Amino acid sequence: MPYPTPSLRLPRWLAIGGLMAIAGGGQASPFYAPPPPEKHAEGLTGSAELGYTHLSGNTDSQTLIAKGRLTWLTGKWTHTLRGEVRNVSRDDETSAEQYLVAGRERYELDGPHYAFGFARWDRDRFSGYEQQFTAIGGYGRDLIDNERQRLSLEAGPGYRYDRIVGKEDESLGVAYGALAYAWDFSETASLEQELSVEATDANVTSRSLTALTARLNAHLALKLSHEIKDTSRPPEDAEARTDRTTSASLLYNW
Repeated sequence: MPYPTPSLRLPRWLAIGGLMAIAGGGQASPFYAPPPPEKHAEGLTGSAELGYTHLSGNTDSQTLIAKGRLTWLTGKWTHTLRGEVRNVSRDDETSAEQYLVAGRERYELDGPHYAFGFARWDRDRFSGYEQQFTAIGGYGRDLIDNERQRLSLEAGPGYRYDRIVGKEDESLGVAYGALAYAWDFSETASLEQELSVEATDANVTSRSLTALTARLNAHLALKLSHEIKDTSRPPEDAEARTDRTTSASLLYNW
């Protein structure tokens, strides 16, 4: 099957370059759960998150996690770009290598309602997929939105293109649903929980992010997070069905 568009063949240097270019509003999460409406005036906001560990001795290992998001407003539209890079090596052998570049649009409707659409390209070296492209659109609603707590739900249909290692490419319809909850339980600390499900005829992909953020000052924060990604029927070449990532990182907001 021919590849649908050359633009999906993103080389590694372009994925990393995309992350650096868009590093930056809101927390960078592993998927697009619905962000609450922005309260600031029109203009750019952003965040960059970096986590790195290096162990040496009997075992030599390195872990790098870098995430970024850039957000800006034009009228009722909220535009978001984001990127992620993850790399884990142990004794000079890579055990995890992931790249993601995505864009999202949100349009505010009357009341606590909004329409959204996003496109995402991702590559996970050990997932059994050479790369995936996903496009989804739909409807969302802010159930809670006050100074301390925010809860949003969204759902909609979409499309996913899978390039599978050693097999024919697949084009699939997607049924999508997501939830995002944030609680500012003190002046300097917050808790986030995000969940999403993307169901196709081939498999169901579910994601979860739990994050605790402690602000150090107006721009810097420490973040502890635990992420889970589960694919119900992964390709045969996949190393595992479920990926879990626990990380501590430094977060910079502007």
